[in-house]
Amino acid sequence: MSMFCPLTPSAAANPGASASTGKQSSSIAKTAALILPLIVMGGCSKQSEEVAVAPAEAPVEAFADVTTQRIIDTGASEEWLTYGGSYDEQRHSSLTNIDRENVADLGVAWTYELKTNRGVEATPIVVDGVMYVTSAWSLVYALDAETGEELWVYDPEVDKAVGVNACCDVVNRGVAVYEGQVFVGVIDGRLEALDAKTGERNWSIVTVDQSKPYTITGAPRVVDGKVLIGNGGAEMGVRGYLSAYDANSGEKIWRFYTVPNPNKEPDNEISDEVFARFANDSWGDEGHWVTDGGGGTVWDSIVYDEVNDQIIFGVGNGSPWNRDFRDPSGGDNLFLSSIVAVDAETGRYRWHFQTTPGDNWDYTATQSIILADLPLGESGAPLRVAMQAPKNGFFYVVNAETGQFISGSAFGPMTWATGLDEAGRPIEAEGARYGANPVVLLPGPLGAHNWHPMAFNPTEGLAYIPAQEIPQAYGADSRYANNTTGWNTGADFAALVPAEVRSTDIKAARATLKGRLIAWDPKTQQPRWSVEHANAWNGGVLSTAGGLVFQARLDGEFFAYDAATGEELWSYNLQSGANAGPGTYAIDGEQYVAITTGWGSAFGLTAGFAYDDKVTAKLGKVVAFKLGGTGEIPAPDLPLVDRMTTAVAFGDEETINEGLVHYARNCSVCHGPFAISSGVLPDLRWSPIATNAEAWKSVVHDGILAEKGMVSFADHLTEEEIESIRAYVILQARNDMAEREMASATD
Repeated sequence: MSMFCPLTPSAAANPGASASTGKQSSSIAKTAALILPLIVMGGCSKQSEEVAVAPAEAPVEAFADVTTQRIIDTGASEEWLTYGGSYDEQRHSSLTNIDRENVADLGVAWTYELKTNRGVEATPIVVDGVMYVTSAWSLVYALDAETGEELWVYDPEVDKAVGVNACCDVVNRGVAVYEGQVFVGVIDGRLEALDAKTGERNWSIVTVDQSKPYTITGAPRVVDGKVLIGNGGAEMGVRGYLSAYDANSGEKIWRFYTVPNPNKEPDNEISDEVFARFANDSWGDEGHWVTDGGGGTVWDSIVYDEVNDQIIFGVGNGSPWNRDFRDPSGGDNLFLSSIVAVDAETGRYRWHFQTTPGDNWDYTATQSIILADLPLGESGAPLRVAMQAPKNGFFYVVNAETGQFISGSAFGPMTWATGLDEAGRPIEAEGARYGANPVVLLPGPLGAHNWHPMAFNPTEGLAYIPAQEIPQAYGADSRYANNTTGWNTGADFAALVPAEVRSTDIKAARATLKGRLIAWDPKTQQPRWSVEHANAWNGGVLSTAGGLVFQARLDGEFFAYDAATGEELWSYNLQSGANAGPGTYAIDGEQYVAITTGWGSAFGLTAGFAYDDKVTAKLGKVVAFKLGGTGEIPAPDLPLVDRMTTAVAFGDEETINEGLVHYARNCSVCHGPFAISSGVLPDLRWSPIATNAEAWKSVVHDGILAEKGMVSFADHLTEEEIESIRAYVILQARNDMAEREMASATD
């Protein structure tokens, strides 16, 4: 006779499992406990000879068995099954355990330290008691959602040199979970499917031409067995598209390009038809779009409308930004800065609504798209609508079935436009299309609302917008030429920036930064209430049926507000900046609110001028709260950046001005405007490398730190230009030190 023993933990998973392009580590015992049925049959002793037939085993429930119907039915769910909480992406939970009356008792349930110290933008996905979350460099984590215990970690082992292609840090906004698999978009353009139980990689496909500066930072979505993923890279120069892949095999099913083929020829893709019909005509035949891609990347919002069986997605900015360089014909350049709907099965075009025709300012329409039924139909009947508050500062409501414009209004101050016409087309202000003479515009390229998730409470009828004011000086770059390493915008980032920055300049720049949480009524296109924040770039929003709205601020303070009035009901210091949208879930009747923290992302890299004391980068965290939680988040014990240099200032006025131009073009988006870093990446003013010309050249020209992400810029910067950047950086350091010494002497 034979013996039967339950599978042991060592057989259930292999802790050393790895793949050619990725690593996976496991907390084996915990994983096994979650994924294996408990079989108790008197141990593993021999069965009695009298037992002829073993009792039938109970059916084993599939692990992470998320289906399209399960997500559709998620309205009453205790889980967070997809990026926006549901296919409608309202980020509104029906859970009421935590409410207005008891939210003051919210405390830390557990914390988990991530493996990376760059920006963290992911909303945790929670399925069957397991939390799936991502961090910088596209790492994926599976955690016990009740305790925070690590189950497994997957590292796709990205070449750090790819970081130069990431406009806004090497971030990742999360995963999709579907039928036992976890799907993640990798920063280098891969789409990968992992086993939800173990983190083992099932398949991996490259979704982009990796010879071009594409990235992926957005979360995939899965609908009826199709994994939907876009890409980023329009700041650098690529052609955008949305693709659908088979969830089981990784085989491409369809692709929809968002800008034309450079020769206006067919691509043999589903988008060919609409470009031949009318979209090609919105582009000229000349300009940098022909060689540099045109932009239009689909880097964030992808929504499934199950009522109309369509995918609605947001399209990004042009490449380059400056339309005079991109396409001097003056056309609308479809489908840049547009909301587009396609058939969910085939990807065939259905409709579009362009928020910023002929985009010139990086006013993407990739921000949160929320579907809802509002009383805007005939005689107040419910009408299914799509809502968006994109970068350009207008809140739009369009018919979800047809894309017809219903209403729109500015949700904050703006100077680039004076309003919308009857069709929803912006009425541009005089001078908004900048040229050789710079003009300061609001919003700037970081937008009146960026990627930070918006939420909608259907009971209150309110959308909650994480809004901001970050103006920008726009000017045409008179020396613009394609840059093979770095940004290609056609805009002069040095416009109106002084060659010698003083503390008064810094204070003036800080004063322009504002943030607020706006409760917006999409029916009346008016705010119901708003909360002012001390700075811009605050976190995404969570709405709950407990009458609460959760949002974290740039400074790490996490708030709960009354959803109806905006009254502050609770706050907790996360000890780190937080940008991500929170999520909520319940286990055994106990509700949790979870959020990821980590310093970085677009504004995090460039916000060094926005505050005084800089610290070195620290590891991100996942933090879960529950009623009565008694945990703590320890204050970070990190040293302040040492603001001293022994470098001697050099260079004449012409050299310094040349250094400013090249620094603004090539360095500022990572190391900070005015040569002031936020601490995420080195502050070049205080780097010992800046004190030595040969050391500086070896890094910037020769690329000796490429493996750490600092690639060579020798392809478009001469040794003289590189040295002028050093002169500019050292001058800023010496001026800062001199001002501090003078202030200290007068105290």
